Amino acid sequence: MNNQQPNILFICSDQHQTTASGCYGHSEVHTPNIDRIAAAGVRFNRTYCQSPVCVPARGSIITGQYPHTHGARILQDALPADTRTIAHHFGQYGYQTAAIGKMHFVDETQKHGFDYRVELGSFRKTLTNSEWQELRRDQDGFGTMGRPSKLSSRYFQDTYYADETVRYLREERYPDKPFILWSSYFMPHTPLVPMLEYFNLYDPEILTLPERSENSLESGFEGHLVRSKQRGWYGQTDEELGCALAGYYGNISQMDACVGKVLDTLYDLGLYQNTIIVYTSDHGEMAGAHRMWTKHNMYEQSVCVPLIVRLPDDRDAGTAQNHLIEHIDLYPTLAELCDLPVPRNVQGRSFAPLFCNEAYKPREYVYSEYDFCHSVFTQDNRYVGKSPILMVRTNQWKLNYLSWGRSELFDLEKDPNEFTNVIDELENALIVRELTEIAERMHSL
Repeated sequence: MNNQQPNILFICSDQHQTTASGCYGHSEVHTPNIDRIAAAGVRFNRTYCQSPVCVPARGSIITGQYPHTHGARILQDALPADTRTIAHHFGQYGYQTAAIGKMHFVDETQKHGFDYRVELGSFRKTLTNSEWQELRRDQDGFGTMGRPSKLSSRYFQDTYYADETVRYLREERYPDKPFILWSSYFMPHTPLVPMLEYFNLYDPEILTLPERSENSLESGFEGHLVRSKQRGWYGQTDEELGCALAGYYGNISQMDACVGKVLDTLYDLGLYQNTIIVYTSDHGEMAGAHRMWTKHNMYEQSVCVPLIVRLPDDRDAGTAQNHLIEHIDLYPTLAELCDLPVPRNVQGRSFAPLFCNEAYKPREYVYSEYDFCHSVFTQDNRYVGKSPILMVRTNQWKLNYLSWGRSELFDLEKDPNEFTNVIDELENALIVRELTEIAERMHSL
């Protein structure tokens, strides 16, 4: 191992809907720095998280395993302390390992292989008690009600995480060893209360609203309709939705500015040419689609994630791939790009051949699972403890399978908005049976 090995900068946001970036074709959202990565790298259009909720999704990224394998299935589950991660693996081969920002291990005292660690507790120490209370008054209780913050940038944890990432690159790393650095941000996660300058980038009155059907959520799993009505999302007016989107897009732009600080530092230090840059998010955000917000479901807005990979030589710069990719594929891909072996317990498969003009057998389907989380799915926890929703998505079809409730089948070629559940149509019986068998088999791996 020597310093000619490529570094890895892994940038992760929280709850970023795939299409809500300029490089993914959005005409209203300002993301100049994420777009900068895409202009020098490869944009993956169909990447899927392994669970549409923070803790299990992030556990899958760093372990290369499905949630039922690594064990952190819901928000309240800590990733087991003895779990082997990508940080352990790269550290074994001489890499410096660092995680700065929101990792969502639940038990943040566990480092999970990252030698250098900065998290929310470190940020908290930068504010006095009165400033912390001021921050809570400014942010708490607003959820999906978009509005501008009254506070300056130093009150936001993402500002601190970006500054600490810059400080690590400038002062903490060893220049004679390669690094794998996870720089992880809280935004654009709710509350939708960005700084004034970012909220003001968007006019709530003219933003394009997501298309919403009159009978949203009525033909599938009834739990989603229950949740939407309990949270007050189902009856959200166009005016309220416009303000919420301005807040959400403002959060994205504020997070994007943090990414820009880090990219500028890579250039300034001459590290850019020898660094693999990855941008992704742990899961998506409904952002008003299907009259829902946040995640906890298998709609495309929730389970599909942005993924951009830029290689040191800007290989395939500015291109896009439409192959089906899973988040767990990142671990083996990065290992292969760095000429490292892949541990046997990793369940993902490398897509590195796509960068090397080598033979690559595309996935026929992607898989995700959702176990019902306490308190945040429904107020009465009526589904907690029941078998999870299992998603299987092929090029054409998506099955959201429930062994005990009403499943959903969408023909994504005819119905890309997932408005029509065709689970009951007799001509689809065979595809339902085939995808159900895949879902059950994947959940037993």
